[in-house]
Amino acid sequence: MELPRPLVLGRELVDQIARRSPARLVLIVFAGVIAVFTALLLTPQATADGHSAHVADALFTAVSAVCVTGLTTVSTGTYWSLFGQVVILVGIKIGGLGVMTLASLLGMAVSRRIGLTQKLLTASETRSGLGEVGSLLRVVVITSTTIEAVIALALIPRFAMLGENIGQAVWHGVFYAVSAFNNAGFVPTADGLAPHVADWWLGLPLLIGVFIGSLGFPVILNIARRRRDVRRWSLHTKLTLTTSAALVVVGAVLIGAMEWTNVDTLGPLSWPSKLLAALFAGVMPRSGGFSAVDVADMHESSWLMTDALMFVGGGSASTAGGIKVTTLAVMMLAIISEARGDRDVEAFGRRIPRETLRLAVAVFLIGATIVLVAALVLLEITGARLDVVLFEVISAFGTVGLSTGLSAELPEAGKYVLSALMFVGRTGTMTLAAALALRDRRRVIRYPEERPIIG
Repeated sequence: MELPRPLVLGRELVDQIARRSPARLVLIVFAGVIAVFTALLLTPQATADGHSAHVADALFTAVSAVCVTGLTTVSTGTYWSLFGQVVILVGIKIGGLGVMTLASLLGMAVSRRIGLTQKLLTASETRSGLGEVGSLLRVVVITSTTIEAVIALALIPRFAMLGENIGQAVWHGVFYAVSAFNNAGFVPTADGLAPHVADWWLGLPLLIGVFIGSLGFPVILNIARRRRDVRRWSLHTKLTLTTSAALVVVGAVLIGAMEWTNVDTLGPLSWPSKLLAALFAGVMPRSGGFSAVDVADMHESSWLMTDALMFVGGGSASTAGGIKVTTLAVMMLAIISEARGDRDVEAFGRRIPRETLRLAVAVFLIGATIVLVAALVLLEITGARLDVVLFEVISAFGTVGLSTGLSAELPEAGKYVLSALMFVGRTGTMTLAAALALRDRRRVIRYPEERPIIG
């Protein structure tokens, strides 16, 4: 049966865009998915009071869900109905898997194979080689579903023990599990995790889920393939694991020390509870977004440390945002090599190409520029303090979801600014740059080399 002419033209257009610039199609499809979820959240059935949500709030929530951020302008547990929360949960799942990954899965289910276009799209989304797409898709689905199921099974009995009926316990367990592994930070309960700051049974599964989700599927795929031979792990895997672990330890120790005696955060807690809250402070800025204490009550020094962790984010091709840990690792290794006088940047017995260092510098500078511009705009719109605005901006760019409370107080213009920032943070700075580039400039004639004075 022949397809209608408009569908044929649409498919040809998609194939053409996919071949010329897969990254551009990623942005287009992400925007389309956000539009669909915005429309669903605008229906009266999505709100608890049965009235249509405000356009700015629906768009902000849809972007936050699909971009797995967790920032909210309204309470997820009280403002949205069960239908609205289901819409948010589905948005989180789609955003976590990646729209292009999901599209490839659907194509594989229908045709029993993955075509070149689907491979190009998924490779762009997951930053993997074309030959690895099939394996990566299986790992994405199996790993995410398995880990989410394990987390949910660990949480459901605890919610039941806290007095919830079985239906509520299952719903909250599943919601928290999906939100944790996808680094979304959405909470379906009205009070969030604040009443459970001392509850290791709830906290530990969330910590593990967020950390694993922030590593990235290429790392999970590499470990799954070579789990018995650590020496054969890829350089990317080793850099991601070591840098991630270092950031968690540094964040937990420093923020825990700065908040240890703060009467509004960790001060009144017992030492086991302080330890759990400190681990949250080290893991959640990686893009998890859950908070065991009120961020607004933390010291400004803790905000600054959290800003740095949120800006770095998690692993490449993960559910986390930010400039990614490998970007930070490559730049730090380059600084160490320069200090030693080495010509090459090396790690774990491997030499890192100069092109990778150039890419890391570009990602860092583009990310810093985006944060700077967004902060300037929000300062003019809100008139709030710089530290408050900067925290919110970096949280949006890093798709983290931690908030000092500014998001809920933003005027419409501010909500649209943060929505755009979350979109950029999820799709990736380099993906956005590649999508906006008209063509790849290749020069036949190269000028003579001359070094300017640096420093």
